[in-house]
This record gives sequence, C-alpha cells and structure tokens, in this order.
Amino acid sequence: MSPAQIPMDNQWLPFTPNRTFKQDPRVFVGAEGMHFTTHDGKKVIDGISSLWCVGAGHNRRPINEAIKKQLDTLDYATAFQASNDKAFKAAQMIADMAPGDLNKVLFCNSGSEAADTALKVALAYHRARGEGHRTVFIGREKGYHGVNFGGMSVGGLPANRKAFGAQLLPRVDHMRFIHDPVNHAYIHHEEPVWVEDPLLELENRILVLHDPSNVAAVIVEPIAGSAGWYIPPKGYVKRLREICDKHGILLIFDEVITGFGRLGVNFGADHYGVVPDMLNFAKAVTNGVIPLGGVICRDFIYDAMMNANSPQHAIEFFHGYTYSGHPVACAAAIATLDLMKEENLFARAGQQGKVLGDAMHSALKGLPNVIGIRTLGLAGAVELASIPGTPGKRAYDIFMDCFHHGVWVRPAGENIVICPPYIVEDAHIDQIVQTVADSIRRHT
Repeated sequence: MSPAQIPMDNQWLPFTPNRTFKQDPRVFVGAEGMHFTTHDGKKVIDGISSLWCVGAGHNRRPINEAIKKQLDTLDYATAFQASNDKAFKAAQMIADMAPGDLNKVLFCNSGSEAADTALKVALAYHRARGEGHRTVFIGREKGYHGVNFGGMSVGGLPANRKAFGAQLLPRVDHMRFIHDPVNHAYIHHEEPVWVEDPLLELENRILVLHDPSNVAAVIVEPIAGSAGWYIPPKGYVKRLREICDKHGILLIFDEVITGFGRLGVNFGADHYGVVPDMLNFAKAVTNGVIPLGGVICRDFIYDAMMNANSPQHAIEFFHGYTYSGHPVACAAAIATLDLMKEENLFARAGQQGKVLGDAMHSALKGLPNVIGIRTLGLAGAVELASIPGTPGKRAYDIFMDCFHHGVWVRPAGENIVICPPYIVEDAHIDQIVQTVADSIRRHT
C-alpha cells in the first residue's frame, strides 16, 4: 500500500508534528506478537508496548475471542441506574489484585478520565465528611496525569500546560521533581539514595503555605513515566504516605503506566510497599485493545460517600461516563488479566526487565551525548544532551532513525524510552538496544 492510497487529509494526529507527517508517514496496518506491519509491508518491533499498553503482545487470540463472544451476547448497556455482569466481574478481579483495602472500582475510559475522576472523588469525600474546605491539590513537577483540565492542572509538564494556563484549576501546587542528574544520572534497577530529603519542601513550605487542613489530595506517579522513566529516591514513596497520613490528606497513585505488571508485580504500590487511598489505572488492563480506565478507592472513601445524610433514592456521587464499565471493554479486561496470570507475565516482565537494564547500561553508557540511563522493571530511558536551541530534536531524530531501522521507541523530551511487551525475548531486547545504540552514534 502506497501513502497515496491512504486518505491522510482529515485526521488530526495527537501529540504528533502533523506538518511533516506526510513527508515520512508511519502507518501501521497489522500487528502480531512483538511486531507491527507498516503500510509498505515492513516489520517494526514494538519497543514501547504501543505506549505502555500491549503487555501481552499483539493479536492475542484469547482476548480477541472474548471480545467477539461479548459482542454476540451483550454489545452495550447503559452504566446509569444499571450495569452489566462483565463490569462487576472485572471490578472484582481488579480489586482482588490491588493492595490493602483498595476495593471499590469506578470505571471510566482512559487515564485522563481516571485522573479527573480521582480528583472529583477527593473533593466529594472531604465534603461528605464535613471538610469541604479541603480543595487544594498537590502534584509534582514533570508529572503526567492525562490531558483533561484536572489532570493537566496537577500535572507538571510545561508543554502540556502552557497553552491552557488561564483555565487550569486555581488551587494547585507542585512538589519538586525527583531526578538528581549530578549524583544519580545512571540508575540500574535500584532506588537512588539521596543525601537530602526532597519532601522537606512539601512539609516545610508547600503545606505551610496552603495550610494542610485545606489540602484535599496529593497525586503522583510512583515512577514518572511519561516524562522519561524517572525513579524516586529510596524511601520517598513511604515518606509521602506518612506525610499525607499526618495531615489527613488523600494520596493518589497514578498507575496508568506502572499498573498491571510493568514493575514485575501487580502495581507500583506493591513494588514500594505503600497503599494509596486511590489508584488510577488504564492502558495494560485491556492489553490496549479497547479503551478502559478506572480508579480503585479504599473502603473508607466509599463508606463516607454512602453514609452521607441523603435520601435512599439520591445519587451519592454525581459523576460517570456513558461508557463507564462498557461490557466489551470489561470482557477484554477479564480476558487480559486471565491471560497474564496464566502465562505468568508479570513475573516475566520482572525477569526480562533485568535483561533490558543490563543491555541498556552495557550498550549505551559512554556513547556520544548520552548523559544518563535509568532502568527499573521492564522499562528504561536513555537521556541525551540537548542540541542548543532545538530541545528534543536529537531524541526525535533518533526515534525516526530507529523506525527506519525496524524498531519503534519513544521520544520523551531529551529521552529515548524503551518499554517492550512482557513477552519480549532476549533477542528482541538486543535488537532494540543495539538499534538505539547505532542511531545514537549516527546522531553525534
């Protein structure tokens, strides 16, 4: 299929330089296992699980069959004043996987919607218990919580915020970022040990500025994935939990990326041994085949909303989406989680993560313009020196070059991110990393 046969005049591509796309189009027409097929018949290895989604690999028959069966049984049913059997079963499976008393699942359609849902739950919870003055949210610099207005407000990626600043939520602050490029540029399956406590600013400045009694929630990614796989210092996540407990502040983990096996366990919360008050998920829960997201809430949040003084017929939480708990999406989630359990893919991700980390640090450290490498779980990023005056261009050029050499990676600012499906073999890892290494050498 030639580019001329593809009608490219009408789709506005997200997070893509549309002005130049037609000059060098990347159009996928098929996928199987670890590989895409492009419009011109080339095979491209999926080095990023199609944006962190496809943990079990592409075109998995059990998931496809579950979707087909569901379409023949119940294609769609409203989520308002009713539900469907698959939504109840998927919620149970997800809650059973979550740590602690994270037992109540609110479904939505994406990570962006999950972020806004969690923020709204936080406000409603505090209001239900008589502390409606708690309206301040705290995020983190370079955090990513989707592209809806709530998520952008607590998020900390400047490019995502700059055009929309006038309409972002007003009562939001941000903690400092979690990367030390001087002392911890290279991180290899470990938690960096910082001399200073990066959360002192939260407790001694940010909370004092707003008064802790006004703060509704803190929201963070356990690992800053979209910014470029930045790993927090040792003890950071547990200390954040302690600070929130001390001041009655809800702690929200955005696990859209770290959830469902990327770190070799169910969730980042399990990896760090911390139970948040809410946990956002999406992406890998359906292997990316159909949109599904959600928020898992602890029992006390749900109970506070249910025990509010209102008539029995009254709706407790005025929030939801037309496609919340869509039966086909939930059928896909059930099949995905069953498949991942049957094939022990979470443990496999942890095992192959060590292979990926070894390969990246061995092949990429010391190459021209490489200033950092960070690996943990089945993901890693190589950070590159910026070209003066054109930030992000080096990473983008390497991304394009890798594509033309049969490997799909992700440019994230000055980083190249690698996060393959959990089914990745050692040979795939070698191909991905060596292709990136060769491209870095070509773009000195």
